[in-house]
Amino acid sequence: MSPTGSVSSRPFSLATALAVTALGILAMVGGSAALATRSGLSLRAQIALGTLLLAMPAVAALTLAPTRWPSVRGPAPMTKRTLPLSVLLGAALWVGSAGLMEVQSLIAPMPQGHLDVFRALHRALAPRNAIDALVSILVIAVLPGVCEELVLRGVCLPSLFRWLEGRSTPTAAAAVATAAVGSAARTHSRSGRSATIAAVATALLFAAIHLDAYRFLFVFVIGLVFGFLRLALDSLWPSVFAHLSLNTLTFLVAPFVDDPSQPYTPSPTLGVLCLVTGVAAAWPLLRALGVSVDSPGAAS
Repeated sequence: MSPTGSVSSRPFSLATALAVTALGILAMVGGSAALATRSGLSLRAQIALGTLLLAMPAVAALTLAPTRWPSVRGPAPMTKRTLPLSVLLGAALWVGSAGLMEVQSLIAPMPQGHLDVFRALHRALAPRNAIDALVSILVIAVLPGVCEELVLRGVCLPSLFRWLEGRSTPTAAAAVATAAVGSAARTHSRSGRSATIAAVATALLFAAIHLDAYRFLFVFVIGLVFGFLRLALDSLWPSVFAHLSLNTLTFLVAPFVDDPSQPYTPSPTLGVLCLVTGVAAAWPLLRALGVSVDSPGAAS
């Protein structure tokens, strides 16, 4: 899978982007720990504030340098066609990721403590009415979809990609000595490698900030798809809406598929079925969105 779009406006320098990202992660982790032990706030309020803290350094950097915003959001507009495709992609990724977690549980069973935390979280977020449900969706889906994407696929990814592109630029002598067609092909290949490295690196960081070793693979795969989507479409919004869709489904469906009174037993058939269905649905959606899955396309 390779991106085919471009990141045309000038992003933050890599040093600035990494500093903003690191400060956001430190603020989120430190702030969440402090809120959990001292604030007396509800769980929803703690999650919301922790997520907002992640984005605060990025918001501050953009306030000081508003000309970087076009690079962060990407210059391409969010079209009427892209929006529903992105939402559907999030749903397909949710199905596939549910299957991945089920298959993973067959190989490495979910620790009971992890399952207990997961169930306690959903009990605490269970809505009492429609308005309460909207508040929970805001906390679980909207804020992470905006804040995490802003930092990782908005600030960090374009800067890392541009830095990698700069390091792979050929010398003037090599460029003169290379035929036009060969030069274009090599540029395409270099950009594809740069995009892949940048997407993998930010996906690893995305998985790490969730502080959950058991879900690391699942979050990494999601982050990798979001990274390619961001570069291919030259816009932050598709990954935001896909992220929002995936998290919303997780919140809405989990209470109906998990019975806290029963021990969790993974199903091989269900796991493989969901994994295959999710991949089969996501593949054509990615193609329809313009993400190349069969050739080394390149962002430029």
